[in-house]
Amino acid sequence: MSSDAFSGAYFATCPRGLEALLAEELRAIGASAIRTVPGGVSFAGGLAVCYGANLHSRIATRVLLRLGHAPYRKEQDVYDAAYAVAWQRWFPVERSIRVDVTAIRSPLKSLDFITLRIKDAVCDRFRAECGSRPNVDTRAAEVRIAAFLDAHHATLYLDTSGEPLYKRGYRTERGEAPLKENLAAGILALTGWNTEEPLYDPMCGSGTFVIEAAMMALRIAPGAGRSFGFERLLTYDAKLWRGLRDAALALQQKPHGLPVFGSDISGRELRYAQENLKSAGLEQAVELRKADVLEVPPPAPYGIMVVNPPYGVRLGEEQAMAEFYPKLGDALKNRFAGWRCYIFSADTELPRRIRLKATKRTPLFNGPLECRLYEYHVIAGSLRRPRDESAAPA
Repeated sequence: MSSDAFSGAYFATCPRGLEALLAEELRAIGASAIRTVPGGVSFAGGLAVCYGANLHSRIATRVLLRLGHAPYRKEQDVYDAAYAVAWQRWFPVERSIRVDVTAIRSPLKSLDFITLRIKDAVCDRFRAECGSRPNVDTRAAEVRIAAFLDAHHATLYLDTSGEPLYKRGYRTERGEAPLKENLAAGILALTGWNTEEPLYDPMCGSGTFVIEAAMMALRIAPGAGRSFGFERLLTYDAKLWRGLRDAALALQQKPHGLPVFGSDISGRELRYAQENLKSAGLEQAVELRKADVLEVPPPAPYGIMVVNPPYGVRLGEEQAMAEFYPKLGDALKNRFAGWRCYIFSADTELPRRIRLKATKRTPLFNGPLECRLYEYHVIAGSLRRPRDESAAPA
């Protein structure tokens, strides 16, 4: 099938809470039939849309090509649905495969068993058509097959992304509990940052926020420096892909000093951020320094602060966070008047502890962990009067 004639149905996954932003990205790329559901966006388009989504989306986790959809009641029905797909038309038997299954309200008891049955169906179809079967590689598969089961239907996909799209290719050091890059990019989009006003992360850790911000400001396509699963499919159009990537590279700016700032109290975390910036070629674009968020002066008279403090989810951390948040509120009120501050946290007690009035609370998920992005417009005198903590309910 020629790339001009090909048009497919896709589903792009993303962190929950960012579906509307992902839909905007896909619309700008040229996708059609866009529909948001919790956890992702379905859409349609040709190979250029598929390649463009992988290349340009800052928010998607994976771009999946839908190949099969059928009702089921038992394991054999899922096997039959998988066997009905002409897998040999999509990738050669020499490619190793992996099958991943997710389900919501499925009546089937074992996802491991249904994963095995789908793998058997794919191999059996290859054996019937080609006389041999592909190898299974659960660690470094060349082709990933995904299945989603709801209460009544099974949907089968080819993963066109390969490695998750948040793996931009620049991260050499992770640091402690980093945000996924696509979640960080989504949070930056939710702040309304225009890429020209100052942006500051005073607890930058390994640098995810500031690196994603620099890439946005310099128009660096997040997928320009990595490979993708679609390059190993029989439908791969190398000329089309080179043209799209070359066009993206022509739009990006050379790294230069940006009003993007990061700091951290930990010298080790700051070294991680410096290594990641260097790996991304962005060490000139971001200004880093070692500083305590409770004492650091603002890098500019106004701007946007975005911060992902520790959540206090581990034993012994909750008391430390209960003491930290009031001090953070004092620091913001005393030194960051005129700033819009965004705090991403799973701590539902944060609004009470920080003693600042949140102007917005946006629900987001960090993996399975339900969080909130709290927005604060900091003005002089915005500090709430401290409550009598002894009167608060346990």
